[in-house]
Amino acid sequence: MLQTMRDYLRSLLLLELFQGLSVTGRYFFKTKFTVQYPEEKAPLSPRFRGLHALRRYENGEERCIACKLCEATCPALAITIEAEPRADGSRRTTRYDIDLFKCIFCGFCEESCPVDSIVETSCYEYCFEQRGEHIMTKDRLLAIGDQYEAEIAAARAADAPYR
Repeated sequence: MLQTMRDYLRSLLLLELFQGLSVTGRYFFKTKFTVQYPEEKAPLSPRFRGLHALRRYENGEERCIACKLCEATCPALAITIEAEPRADGSRRTTRYDIDLFKCIFCGFCEESCPVDSIVETSCYEYCFEQRGEHIMTKDRLLAIGDQYEAEIAAARAADAPYR
């Protein structure tokens, strides 16, 4: 009985409403932190994982040896790899696709790669305007790798003592 009377008085006096308004009032007068996005960029964590890229060796040959470890470790099954042997006996990929709608950006593909072929860049500014653009093909992944190679190499050199 006493509890119902207390609840009735609280609802009558609108105590919950004033508690919420007090929280709003406190934050209303605090200084704001606003980033003017296209001109300013917020700092990224060094552990941020963004758009995927395939790397090449210095001589221009692709690094991927088609071991399919990244495909096997991907928990979302977002990676599809097909390979065939070349004339010199080495094995290279003929198809390397990543479905970015399935990908959860966990980084397992990057960690499992023995030759450091697949990496996740710090690029987060990308969009898809047409159907099918979310599937990153081998050619697109290699182009992204070529575009961001200097940044990737610098990040790998900074991490070298810890690996």
